[in-house]
Amino acid sequence: MIKMNKERLTIEDYENEFFFKKKHKLLNVSFNRIAFIFFAFLFVCLIYSIKVIYLGSLESEFNIEKKNFLKKNYRADIIDRNGDFLVKTVNTVNIGINPKLIIDKQKLLINLQIIFPDKDFKKIDKKISKKKFFYLEKKVSQEKYERLRMLGDKSIIPEEKITRVYVQENLFSHILGQIDDSNNGISGIEKFFDQDLKTRKDPLKLTVDTNIQFLIREQLLKFQEIFKSHGSAAILMNVNNGDIISMVSLPDFNLNKRQDLKDLRFINRATKGVYELGSVFKTFTFAAGINEKEIEPDTLFENLPKNLTCAGRPIREYDDEIPSDLTAEEILIRSGNIGSVRIAQKIGIEKFKLFLKKIGILDKIEFDIEEVGEPLSFKWGKCKLATSSFGHGITTTPLQLAKGYSIITNGGYDIKPSLIKQNESKKFTKNKILNEGVSDKINPILRKVVSTKIGTAGFANIKGYQVGGKTGTAQKIVGGKYSNSKINTFASVFPTSKPMYVLIVLLDEPKPNKEYIYNYRDGSGWQYKGTAYNTAGWTSVEVAGKIIEKIGPILATKYIKIN
Repeated sequence: MIKMNKERLTIEDYENEFFFKKKHKLLNVSFNRIAFIFFAFLFVCLIYSIKVIYLGSLESEFNIEKKNFLKKNYRADIIDRNGDFLVKTVNTVNIGINPKLIIDKQKLLINLQIIFPDKDFKKIDKKISKKKFFYLEKKVSQEKYERLRMLGDKSIIPEEKITRVYVQENLFSHILGQIDDSNNGISGIEKFFDQDLKTRKDPLKLTVDTNIQFLIREQLLKFQEIFKSHGSAAILMNVNNGDIISMVSLPDFNLNKRQDLKDLRFINRATKGVYELGSVFKTFTFAAGINEKEIEPDTLFENLPKNLTCAGRPIREYDDEIPSDLTAEEILIRSGNIGSVRIAQKIGIEKFKLFLKKIGILDKIEFDIEEVGEPLSFKWGKCKLATSSFGHGITTTPLQLAKGYSIITNGGYDIKPSLIKQNESKKFTKNKILNEGVSDKINPILRKVVSTKIGTAGFANIKGYQVGGKTGTAQKIVGGKYSNSKINTFASVFPTSKPMYVLIVLLDEPKPNKEYIYNYRDGSGWQYKGTAYNTAGWTSVEVAGKIIEKIGPILATKYIKIN
């Protein structure tokens, strides 16, 4: 028994030793595996760390280069009066491939296909085979750019670009202007404030309102189609401080697509276009007479002829039914040519010329863009005084017209039209240049031009806005001679009880549209007279009325302060 037990114990011990050695061997194997995995992990971590450090250095270099690049090519953003972006400078990247630097083409193609799944890599492979640099994609997203950088492939060449994005495309093309390939302003605000935009940190704030600009442009486009006009323009300006709320000129162009500045189709008609504007000048003649104390609204002019002759050339009334006896007020309301001549003759050449100069009509206006026209010079004489009284033979720009109407309706204070929003805390200094009471006498009469049946601007009598104004229909000079083509203008002010805005609407060569007028105005009960369908009263006034209907509620809620 004892021996058997001993033998059994011996066998058990042997078995235990065998299993112990087997287990020990297994443990050694496991340990070795763990150690291998651990060291492999450390190795991978080391490689990754080195790569991170390397990429970090690249990142640092990239950021330095990026900062230098941005500093060199920086241009400040431009915003409207409400803080909405008009122009933004964004950093974009073009990705190029240099085939001469490719180490593993197949690997590169696979990686690129993952990032750009929509590209035709058969074509890309062919381009690589030509061994010439090519662009893989321009203006890549930041996400794609980061993924490309992580590849660490030297054949992938990033090209940093500064892109000037014009958020509203066509909407402010004539105001904002363009830049060249070297990031220099070549027109509009971009040129006039070129250095300022390169150095300032905060956005340049303009006086314009994007929403109002959109609505006015929308109406101009609509009626340009209706009247088939060659072009058109509109200016909405605050009569008290000169802020340009809107300035539109058609045709316009998408600023994100470079446009030839020499193309005369794209002239800024609001500032650069110099025109004879016709009867809108009669308001200046009337205002000059009041200012120089030569007339009062009730001054009677008797026995006015239907025509005059000056230097062998006739001056006629546009309407044969105008009475021969008219007060100064009635002359303006009915747009009498002969009556305006008589008022100007009472004023005299020197006083009339000085008045027009004082309100900014005769000289080139100072403005915030360089695209500004200069009125044509001429020699004053008795005939020039006569024709100038009703806007014939004297030229100016719509912007100058807006300034002139602002001064004669705002109490006689000089203003400087501006596109740049001034500091609200800066007190506006008023300089009175006209005599007391001129505006008080003119504004009610301008209202009658719109609100009475004998006036010429009934289509602009929009309920609730007290619109006043004066029409102007002028023959356009083509090839140095007067043509049958017309420049139709309406200069309006509202509200006439306390003027806040002047709206100038100009149509370049509008065509008659009998069908539109009949369909739209049929049943109104009004009996319109004059040159049917192709005068300012039938065209520019119609457009202005529609504009005021659209923008009036916005102006009333946003800008008119209620005490």
